[in-house]
Amino acid sequence: MSKRLTESDIAQAVSQMVNQILERNASKEFVLVGIRSRGDEVAERIRSALETAGMNVPMGVLDISLYRDDLAHLKDNPKLQGSNISFTVDGAHIILVDDVLFTGRTVRAAIDALTDYGRPTKVELAVLIDRGHRELPFAPDYVGVDLQTQRMDYIDVKLQGSDGEDSVVVIENKV
Repeated sequence: MSKRLTESDIAQAVSQMVNQILERNASKEFVLVGIRSRGDEVAERIRSALETAGMNVPMGVLDISLYRDDLAHLKDNPKLQGSNISFTVDGAHIILVDDVLFTGRTVRAAIDALTDYGRPTKVELAVLIDRGHRELPFAPDYVGVDLQTQRMDYIDVKLQGSDGEDSVVVIENKV
């Protein structure tokens, strides 16, 4: 049996993250940086909701392909999509956004990539899904959904902009 999140569940999770961000940062300046791929789409949804709430929040996109510690295990030619950060990272309060937090290795790679742009004052982490099983000491500051998974389960996240639909399926590994 697998767990599923619907389009409505995903919208509610994004709304929960927005509320958490507003609660802690309503009068503060911050920027959003979405991790490719799908973290950037989650960040765009957060930015849009914040804009509706009257906040103008700059947003950037970070490609961490060359910062991953499993680069040797990926395909021979990793797909580079490029980063787009048009604001100053030095001294910025950055909310780093990703779709799923698992071992923490993506976050480590993102922080490495981000520091090539400068030295932020503060970096916080927002994730659509926290599934646990950390290997590195990273914890999210803002979470849409906590999903209980087994370590070897697979989470298939599909978002409208990337995949043409919004859904999340946890595929249980019976090994």
